[in-house]
Amino acid sequence: MIGLLRRWIVPSACLICAGDAKPATVCAGCRASLPWNRVACPVCALPLRGAVAHVCAHCAAQPPHFDSALAAFRYQAPITQAIFGLKYHAQFRQSRWLGTEMARLAAERPSVLPDLLIPVPLHASRLRQRGYNQALELARGITRHLAIEIDWRTATRLRATADQIGKRAAERRKEVRKAFRVGSAVAGRHIALIDDVMTTGSTVDELARAAREAGALRVEVWIAARVP
Repeated sequence: MIGLLRRWIVPSACLICAGDAKPATVCAGCRASLPWNRVACPVCALPLRGAVAHVCAHCAAQPPHFDSALAAFRYQAPITQAIFGLKYHAQFRQSRWLGTEMARLAAERPSVLPDLLIPVPLHASRLRQRGYNQALELARGITRHLAIEIDWRTATRLRATADQIGKRAAERRKEVRKAFRVGSAVAGRHIALIDDVMTTGSTVDELARAAREAGALRVEVWIAARVP
């Protein structure tokens, strides 16, 4: 309990072990043991075995509506706890840290950065219940390091969708079909959709489809963690 409190009260405390991390947010020991998503499909960010990244079989057979994806981490402990704390307990130190790692990963690539970040929207009822959108908080963490505009108004969720946990890919796709509307602000632009976790990719793929229909030129997906 003391360690948990120290994480949020002491600015220099490591977010993982609560030890001294100054000047970083996570101490060197914890950082070395994190489940980084180093080798992944360049299209959907699925973690891959081996030392060389390649397009996974699913993306080769059925390409998504987005062009590429990146995920800073694999969805494993302690990242699962960090995202849970952000998503359900308003632990915004987590969003600042996770956003920083997403920004670093994006900046390391040779490709051109997008000019607009679009957080995956919550339905109005869920937003009222939670009080904030964790995807928007991650986007704010990213912009602390990359000078990219955030547009949290142009994408809207048209209906409340059921919790996706435990559902198969086909059920997830059906649940989110036509669940989003994207405004003309994305027309002709290179955008990145921001979210906390990708499991099957159904949600971001449907949002990407809506963005394509609105005229987006290139669509990337940036997520904090990818489910293996």
